[in-house]
Formats: sequence, structure tokens, C-alpha cells
Amino acid sequence: MSLALTSLARRGALRTPVLPVVAVLTLLALPLSPSGDAGPGPADAMSGLVVLYCAIRLVRDRRRALSRTAAVVLGLPVVGLALAATGSYSPGAGIAGMGRYLQIFVLVPAAVMLLIRDRGDFRLLTWTFVGIAVLQGAVGVHQYVTRTGASYQGEPIRAVGTFGAQDVMGMATVVGIGLVCALGLALGRTSVRQRGVAAVCALALLLPLALSFSRGAWIATAVTCAAQLVLAGLRRALKVAAVAVAAGMVLVGGLGVGTAMLQERIGSIGQVADAPDQSVVDRYTMWAAATDMWREHPLTGVGLKGFPEYRDGYASPALSSFSDTEGAGAGYRRQPLLSPHNMYLLVLSEQGLIGMLALVGSWLALLVCGLRALVRARGPGAHGLDCALVACGLLVWKLTDFVYADIGGPSTVLTAVCFGLVAWWALAGSGEAEAVTPVVVGDSVEKAVAR
Repeated sequence: MSLALTSLARRGALRTPVLPVVAVLTLLALPLSPSGDAGPGPADAMSGLVVLYCAIRLVRDRRRALSRTAAVVLGLPVVGLALAATGSYSPGAGIAGMGRYLQIFVLVPAAVMLLIRDRGDFRLLTWTFVGIAVLQGAVGVHQYVTRTGASYQGEPIRAVGTFGAQDVMGMATVVGIGLVCALGLALGRTSVRQRGVAAVCALALLLPLALSFSRGAWIATAVTCAAQLVLAGLRRALKVAAVAVAAGMVLVGGLGVGTAMLQERIGSIGQVADAPDQSVVDRYTMWAAATDMWREHPLTGVGLKGFPEYRDGYASPALSSFSDTEGAGAGYRRQPLLSPHNMYLLVLSEQGLIGMLALVGSWLALLVCGLRALVRARGPGAHGLDCALVACGLLVWKLTDFVYADIGGPSTVLTAVCFGLVAWWALAGSGEAEAVTPVVVGDSVEKAVAR
């Protein structure tokens, strides 16, 4: 009987349509070439195949692609993108920019949403996020301990995982999202074993997140985890917060994990006028330049891919124009600053108010729908609280992180998969009927209620 169930579960796993999405996330673990540019990578190519695979399945099964609500919410950004593409400084730049935005915010999220069948598939992707984060975090901690990471204040100690110095935000993004996923699973109503493993993973990911020295990822993770705890219930929030504080004291205070540098990095978050470091100066200078671009082109912006072309005409002389990168197997390089490192200002400067309202309106619609579904999942006898917390947490993390980051680099495809998970929960998953699916866990089989 046990062998039969195991064989059935394995055959079911092979038929799981989200396995190509799992492959996209797995490809993010591949090490990048130290001499390569921080552009699209193998995971981006795989995401294109996922869209094609989804389209073939829809044609073969003669299924309706999206509901009317989903089509409107996910298709809303196309309006601003089309207008901004026509206003680009060159047709090639407009086409390239529109293709990238469609990949990250429309096509891949829609494909992921359509490929997820039930909460079992959702949890499979969530655990994949956690697994990739643990792997990247382990590499990052090893880099810090062995002093083989990216350069930070002249020392090769910055944890960057397999992304290298050319994408210093890559590991921080993966680990931050993995931590949010693990916390959502730990706060759910699944088995004690699953919640325990998820809680351990969440605590373990605190260390590599700290060693990433990424202020934006710290802020986004702190805000999101606090929101998840409140949404899960105040009593549970207090318990988990106490454990997290204790773990932080052990890691930073007891073990002395980069205490001085971490304190300095945390203190620099609010350091604007009082002798800020050059990275802070560059960030606020580019923010001001993006704002000035929007003021002169309020409705449609300067066009897709236009920020680098117009930057020097709007930025003050305080901008250094380049950032220095080194370490993690790569030599010294100067990388040009081609974006304002703020997604909202990037959209506002390149797509104007029309593009901003369309793109952010889509995100806010997903947030409202996701929170409404979360309220239903918290009711007596309801299921899927872990999926609700993960989905809402992912969206809150991205919306917060977008204040300090934008799209670009190999890790960007992770954003597309996140929006796909959010879209499924907000627009389809909350009304899913109960289904029991056998799931392989190690050498055993557990029946998971996919709700």
C-alpha cells in the first residue's frame, strides 16, 4: 500500500504544471560569470519558455486564459507601457524596455497564475523559494567567514551568494523573500512538522540577510514580517517577535557577527544631511533627477529606457555616476548608475503619471484582493492561511523594497514569479475548492489538504 501511494505521488508530481516555474527559481542558484554583466540570465530565458508552455497548455486544453477581473488587473500596466514605448529616444530602446516590463509584470505572472492548480502547487513554489534562499544564504555566510565575498568598506566580507559583485542585491533579495515565505508557512495552520521546519528556516535566514549589508532588504523584510505577524494574530505576533529578538541578540551580540559594521550600516539608513556616504548621496541625487524628469514630462515621461540618457542633464554635480564593485571572484569594476534605485521614481520619470497610475494601480488591486481573501482565510474552519500570509507578504515586501530598488539584474525574474503567486491567491486561489493531494516528503507520503 505504501509503495503504491509513493508511486502514485511521484507520478502526480511529474504531472505538476508548475515544475517549469520551479526550474526558473532553481536556475537562480547557478553561479554567474565573474566577468559578466548583471543583465538577464538563464532564469530569464526559462521564464520565456514558461510563458510558451502555458500558452500551449491553454490551446491544447481549450481553456479560457484569464477571468475578466484578472485580465484587467494584470493587463492594466500595458496602457502606460505602450505610451512610454512610443516616446522613447529610439525604437529599439522602446521595444526592449516594453519587453522587459511585460515579462516581469504581465506575461510571467499571468503564466505562473494559470499554471498553479491548487494550494499544493502554491506551497511547492513557496518551499522552493525557501530552499533557494537557504542555499544562497549558506553561500553568503561562507563568503563572510572565509572573506571571499564582495568588497565592503575595503574588506571582502559582503555576502552576495552566487550572484557575485555585479549583482550585490541578488542574494539579499532571494534571502529576504525566502524569509517572508518561511514565516508565512510557520504562521499557517498546516502540520506541526511543516510549521517547525519553516520557523527554523526563517530564523536561519536572519544571519545571511544581516551579512548582505543591504539596507533596503532589511527595511522591506522588517516591515513585511511585522505585517505578517499582525495579520496572523496579535498573540502569535508577540511570541514570534520575542523569539526573533532573542535570535538577533544571540547572532549579533553573543556571536559578534559584524557588530560594528552592522551598527554603522543601520545608522546610515537615516543619514541624509549629516555627512552621508557616497552611495546615499548618489541615491538621493538620482531621485531628484528622476523627479525633475517627471516635472518636465508629467503625463508620459521621457520614454522607456530613457533615464540613463537624460540622467546627466538633470543630476547635480554631486552624482558620481559610477559605483565600485570588487570581490567574490571578480576584479575591480566601475558600474554605471543607470537607474534611480527607486521603482516608483523610475516609472514616474520614464512612463509619467499615466504609467505610474496604471502599474501601481495594478499592484494595489492585487493587494486589496489579497487582503480580502486573507480575512476569509482567517475565519473559523477556513484553510489556506499560510498561502494568504505568503502571498500578501510577498507583495508587501516588493512594494516596500521598490522604494530602495528597481528592476534589473539576474534576480529580477524572481519578482515576476512573486507577482504570479500573489495574483493566483488574490484572483483565483482564495475560492479554490478543497482537494486532497498526496505529497512526497522525504521517503514518506503525507496527504495535504490543498486549501
